[in-house]
Amino acid sequence: MPEKTKLAVVAIGGNSLIKDDKKVTVEDQEAALRETALHLVDMIEAGWDLAIGHGNGPQVGFILRRSEIAARVEGMHEVPLDVCGADTQGAIGYELQQALQNEYHKRGLQKSAATVITQVLVDQNDPAFQKPSKPIGSFMQEADARRREKEMGWSVVEDAGRGWRRVVPSPMPKKILELEAVKLLLKAGMTVITVGGGGIPVVDTGNGEYQGTAAVIDKDYASSLLAREIGADLFLIATAVEKIAINFGKPDQRWLDIMTLAEAKGYLTEGSHFAKGSMAPKIQAVIWFLENGGKQALVTNPENIGRALKGETGTWIVP
Repeated sequence: MPEKTKLAVVAIGGNSLIKDDKKVTVEDQEAALRETALHLVDMIEAGWDLAIGHGNGPQVGFILRRSEIAARVEGMHEVPLDVCGADTQGAIGYELQQALQNEYHKRGLQKSAATVITQVLVDQNDPAFQKPSKPIGSFMQEADARRREKEMGWSVVEDAGRGWRRVVPSPMPKKILELEAVKLLLKAGMTVITVGGGGIPVVDTGNGEYQGTAAVIDKDYASSLLAREIGADLFLIATAVEKIAINFGKPDQRWLDIMTLAEAKGYLTEGSHFAKGSMAPKIQAVIWFLENGGKQALVTNPENIGRALKGETGTWIVP
């Protein structure tokens, strides 16, 4: 009997899309995704089925910037944040599924990839809505920021002397609305690109209908929720580092090959090991996965996925 196919959720970070701050064009992103696709298809050849989540922060920023310039110069309408999220899910999904399909063809694999534009329910009573903290969009003069605050209901803050910016909440993901579609596609043997950018945040209007909201969901949190909901055998976070370190950047820095759930919780509680905006949410996402029946998680960079799956590098987190 052939071995049962294993199921993994892979969350790929912004470094899989933009490797160099000076190379941010669509063509540059496509080249980066073609490279990432090589490593993902290596996983598939090794017997994994994949659901793939991805970041979209820089791409949403580009759309907002274009939108603001077009509004200022030509009087065009500005694009709401939830629609920017949908735009990036479609564009990045298209680029990644094409890169995967081309790689399948080169290797003679009978596989397909599909992107699911994914809405993720958040609670409008989430405390994050009372304390918007995620900066988005362009820098503004204070007068413009105050006008938008008054006319458009934006939350704005002064950003370290560089100007004023809009800030939005980052609420917790509660439910993946297209989950059944994702499950059906995975059951059919397809590679599924979903919860892009953490999903498009929507709220329940109270009558069973959904409405987009101006917020940003952490993509690692949404990928963790996805991994739990589909019963993934592995939750893999592909990021900028080959391994996780404790005491990062200090004389006693130590790279970790393996970490237990209890150790991960302890290090996170200590508060000094993982940066709040980068590694800390990844560790928290892994903790939630393992606490809810997940078997194993892995953190490494895309180019080392193959070696890490063989136990040669990366940091494994286990119950």
